[in-house]
Amino acid sequence: MVDLSVKIGDVEMANPVTPASGAFSWEYADVIDLNRLGGLVAKTICKEPRLGNPTPRMAETEAGIIQSIGLPGKGIEYFIDHIVPEYKKFTPPLIVSVSSESTEEFAELARDLSIPGVDVIECNISCPTRNTTGGNFAMQSEHTKEVVSAIRAATDKPLWAKLSPNAGDIVSIAMAAEEAGADCLVIANTFLSLKIRTDNFRPALGNKFGGLVSPALKPIVLRMVYQVAKQVSIPVIGIGGVTKAEDVVEYMLAGASAVGIGYAGFRNPTALTAIIDDLEAWCDDRGIKKVTELIGAIKDDDMEMDTLTAASSGV
Repeated sequence: MVDLSVKIGDVEMANPVTPASGAFSWEYADVIDLNRLGGLVAKTICKEPRLGNPTPRMAETEAGIIQSIGLPGKGIEYFIDHIVPEYKKFTPPLIVSVSSESTEEFAELARDLSIPGVDVIECNISCPTRNTTGGNFAMQSEHTKEVVSAIRAATDKPLWAKLSPNAGDIVSIAMAAEEAGADCLVIANTFLSLKIRTDNFRPALGNKFGGLVSPALKPIVLRMVYQVAKQVSIPVIGIGGVTKAEDVVEYMLAGASAVGIGYAGFRNPTALTAIIDDLEAWCDDRGIKKVTELIGAIKDDDMEMDTLTAASSGV
């Protein structure tokens, strides 16, 4: 039987399957066995309580949903006092996602969360609905480096940086986060999107723009994971369009050490454990002893890496 365990830096996980932040809660325990997951990723929290974005907050598309929730929550004090104890009833490591609009507050959040019940701090510097003008930290490498450096100085906890697919050059952003002290890169958050209602000509969401969550995004994020994994030495986690075990395999072949699942778990929470079962069966059928054998195992050494050169070589 295959060994599904992976390590993300110093963090040991029973398998490479985790939920994505914002699409999961400890209350999923009513439906699935949370102890089977590779990690438990809490919804992004902020320092102070937030009401979230104006409604409507969600709209369907032909291939997924656009959502603009706005990170509602009761603040970090409530989270530490009431939510962390709920998560610690389970064995997988707890990854706490945090967001802020200032470097200083990001550092404060990291200090406050440097407690025994928290295993990983994931700095969400990428939320497309937090600042829809494009001013998120993960849009520019210098801003990324500044905020990740400040968080790194504020905590000894493992630090994962969640990046934005909306950045023009995600490889440069990833390298800046690594240089600043991130232990892992989470690629990626949702794609900034817009839907317009044809009955009243108004945006379908109260916040106008939202983040697209869709299985159709997997090839795009897969390309980003591949490009980043070739340039950094820290682990990468791929998030985007995972709906089946083969998607996990693809991400790992591209260089990811683990994956996050959002849309599939949102539609059906049992998808999380079903994918773990199917991944185990997929590996066993092929005689794969350790799932880590798949990381970066894509066979492309004989292929041209430079896109422009490849395009000019003809068919």
